Amino acid sequence: MEDKLKDIINRGLYGNPEIRPEERNIFLTTIIERVHLALTKKQVIHQGMYDEAVRLLQNEQNIHLYINGNLSYQLYSNYVKEANKHHVPFTVVNANQTTPIGLVLATEFQAINKPEIFIKDEFYEMDFNLKI
Repeated sequence: MEDKLKDIINRGLYGNPEIRPEERNIFLTTIIERVHLALTKKQVIHQGMYDEAVRLLQNEQNIHLYINGNLSYQLYSNYVKEANKHHVPFTVVNANQTTPIGLVLATEFQAINKPEIFIKDEFYEMDFNLKI
């Protein structure tokens, strides 16, 4: 009984405990096991849209678009327009911590555990400072 009372008080003071907060900070409030595709900031800024993102917006059911709110609207507006065209909900996330991620396409509640969620091109390399 005492443990239950402490738990209720702690939830009242600090809110509900969050699962994997570091991962949620990186992937714009979602967790990696739900991610279909993650684009870095430089990939989102790049002119045009990635075909993989368009295909997911057109074909996937129960998908959600998460956008890094630290980017200017003009940089991601094409993705928002495409999401609206296919009735895909989106959320602009004001990240509390810095993240190289600019956009995430993920399921809201279902784990998919996709083995590769990144498009590894020159823009990806720039954001992650990699030499692939």
